[in-house]
Amino acid sequence: MPPPSAPPRPPSDHGPFAHALAGLLDVLLPAPCAGCGATGGQLCPDCRDALAADLPAPSAALPWAHAAAPYDGPVRRLLLAHKERGALRLAGPLGEALARAVRSAVGPQGGRAPLLLVPVPSARAAVRARGHDPTLRLATAATRALRREGLDVRVAALLRHTRPVADQAGLPAAERRRNLHGALTVRPLAHRRPAGLRTVLVDDLVTTGASLAEAARALSAAGLPPGAAATVAAAGAERRPGSHPDGPDGDDRRW
Repeated sequence: MPPPSAPPRPPSDHGPFAHALAGLLDVLLPAPCAGCGATGGQLCPDCRDALAADLPAPSAALPWAHAAAPYDGPVRRLLLAHKERGALRLAGPLGEALARAVRSAVGPQGGRAPLLLVPVPSARAAVRARGHDPTLRLATAATRALRREGLDVRVAALLRHTRPVADQAGLPAAERRRNLHGALTVRPLAHRRPAGLRTVLVDDLVTTGASLAEAARALSAAGLPPGAAATVAAAGAERRPGSHPDGPDGDDRRW
């Protein structure tokens, strides 16, 4: 049994068998699409396309945080189904969207260096209530997607909460920052991180940027400053079809 301070282990990867089993379950126990309600499986082709319709772009809240899609329509419903309703089979496609945002955030130069994805942690009470840690699961899926492309990537849950925080829903930006300030710290074993890894913060969603900013503060205080951040979606973002992530908006990186 790992010591209490050890970071939680990422969800196990069962590879192609897990994907084949998920496809079989969709045939035997068809569920409506979590994004639009269409029949034929938990994720229909149109909603899968919605996760990849736009090139990742910097978040308006944090220019160094890149998001794969706006937080609206089917993307919003897919994230909520995965996080709140236990639609765990969505972790694969959502993780692939997160991987796209990671690639955009690190850029060509950062992508050649070994990467360490650090998920923003959920509160322990939320993890118990949901039965899983959704961001850690998405970070693990994104790691698998990036490894398939030949990148040297690993994931580690280095952050933990030091105190309870209020529910962020409905809080304005200033109150979110006050609510979260000082709420995260780095686990003791994080200091054993191998040298030379580029740290990328990852989360499912960025709204005001308060959670990512607090996570970056905690990592920086421990001497592990993140180079960038990536999320599946960003609230308030506009779709930018045909945009390029390496354009002027994509130059504000910390590499």
